[in-house]
Amino acid sequence: MPKILIVEDDLGLAKMLRDWLTFEHHQVEHVADGKEGLEKLKFYKYDLIILDWMLPGITGVQILREFRNGRGATPVLMLTGRDAINDKEMGLDTGADDYLTKPFHMKELSARVRALLRRPGGRVVDQGRVGDILLDRNNHKVWKNDKEIKLLPKEFALLDFFMRHPNQVFSVDTILDRVWESQSDATADAVTTCIKRIRKKLDTPGSPSIIATVHGVGYRFEAKDE
Repeated sequence: MPKILIVEDDLGLAKMLRDWLTFEHHQVEHVADGKEGLEKLKFYKYDLIILDWMLPGITGVQILREFRNGRGATPVLMLTGRDAINDKEMGLDTGADDYLTKPFHMKELSARVRALLRRPGGRVVDQGRVGDILLDRNNHKVWKNDKEIKLLPKEFALLDFFMRHPNQVFSVDTILDRVWESQSDATADAVTTCIKRIRKKLDTPGSPSIIATVHGVGYRFEAKDE
């Protein structure tokens, strides 16, 4: 489940964006102030940033410039009422990956979001398959050996994260940062409990777990070569 940060001071538009993207199974966070948005980007990681041009405190272009200068590589979709070629050129030259001029249709937003998440660094595709497990992001469903397995939302989000990063080891803190809400009060126990539930639902009896415990480090989703 991709994690998206919206930095937009128009609260009505921000609510529409958040509701729409949440319905499309994204994990969405919103801030309305430019300085707060920049602070979020310093301390938390996201799969996509939707950034308004004109913001109180600091402009979207300033945020983008500082983020890129700090080697931030997350895809950025800029929103603006500006449609002059020079303005678009400035945004793209600063490091924006795409540009959406207000007003826009939510279906166009969805298309832009999907395209950006598929780029290298995001690589979010509609379906993921590892071994006998198939994860359908569009319909929020999971199958094992063609049998549908019911997962809770957080279980789905965690499995999605692992399947997008097979054979990589992640600490509990990293998992909390990437799968749970930023500044969440969730603890390591929440991660452990969620992994136990996934194992119970998807592991094959008598075989190693699909989520290996790397003692003293964290967890790894096992994806063996076919």
